[in-house]
Amino acid sequence: MTSLADLPIRDDLRGLTPYGAPQKHVRVQLNVNENTHPIPDEVAASIFDSLAAAIRTVNRYPDREFVTLREALARYLGSGLTPENIWAANGSNEILQQFLQAFGGPGRSLLGFRPTYSMHSIIASGTGTRWINAERDEEFRISPETAVCWIEQEKPDIVFFCSPNNPTGTPLQLETIIAAYEATDGMVLVDEAYAEFGPAGHPTALTLLEGRPRLVVSRTMSKAFAFAGARVGYLAADPAVTDAMRLVRLPYHLSALTQAAAIAALAHTREMLAMVDDIKAQRDRLLTELPKLGYPVHESWANFVLFGGVADPNALFERLLAEDIIIRDLNIPNHLRVSAGTEAETTEFLASLARITSEGITGPVDRIEA
Repeated sequence: MTSLADLPIRDDLRGLTPYGAPQKHVRVQLNVNENTHPIPDEVAASIFDSLAAAIRTVNRYPDREFVTLREALARYLGSGLTPENIWAANGSNEILQQFLQAFGGPGRSLLGFRPTYSMHSIIASGTGTRWINAERDEEFRISPETAVCWIEQEKPDIVFFCSPNNPTGTPLQLETIIAAYEATDGMVLVDEAYAEFGPAGHPTALTLLEGRPRLVVSRTMSKAFAFAGARVGYLAADPAVTDAMRLVRLPYHLSALTQAAAIAALAHTREMLAMVDDIKAQRDRLLTELPKLGYPVHESWANFVLFGGVADPNALFERLLAEDIIIRDLNIPNHLRVSAGTEAETTEFLASLARITSEGITGPVDRIEA
């Protein structure tokens, strides 16, 4: 049988493995930061009606410019943005891929701060963009000084930030973004996939876009809008950036059904975002309860919590999996990550973790190494 190694694949892709969190059918799935709350019935009915209307014209190509969707996204984001500032694609990963196809590529470099979203470096590799690993400060933070130091040292063509960071949940100061932007002539992208889970009213990188044409903010409907299966991501930036995206996008890349579903969901923003407060409450519950069990936590503005003090992360992961609960082992020493689920899911996770810890099967250590 032919293997991948037998094919004339690109040299820079040899030996790589594809991205993929474990996909297991278990009762409590808290490993990939999904919104575990189901879409409200009335919203689902509205989306169904929108899809039914769209299916009647599916014999025709969709609106290549997805104008109505861009209008809806601009209204949702506010901040003085117009449809010309918006671009959308099949999930924020495709947004990042198109962005690197336009601004990265062979001979260009991308600076990211580890640990961060693993797809950033994978997409960089897929587009032939050289990935540069920069180090964070204590508690996984990035000060303006640290960002500038790495930019001046490496002189990257592109800088990526994740705010709040995945997988740590760490917030990012706007001052760090400003300092990085001023320190480079290249592009700066802020991945705000989890922005809606931050403190209410707290300004995000969207407020920095005006007057900064090289700054880009990417978002997704997967998390706050419980739309992971629909695959809708988008960015906000200077209109010149959206022009650049048009140069690399595939024709009609957003299907008519994707556009219809997203537009209908955005028409019910209030109902959809009502879930966010519930998720934040469960995240804050995890931040409170995990230390009581002996597992220190890191500040999180996302819909998940990274907790440390785990003597054997793989053993604890497997022990929870045996109880039909899956969380995430990210190969960060002495750490695991758990998504904030529904109240019932969070309760079951905490109860199982408490029982496993008390039985001494695997448990916390006194001192962790970040």
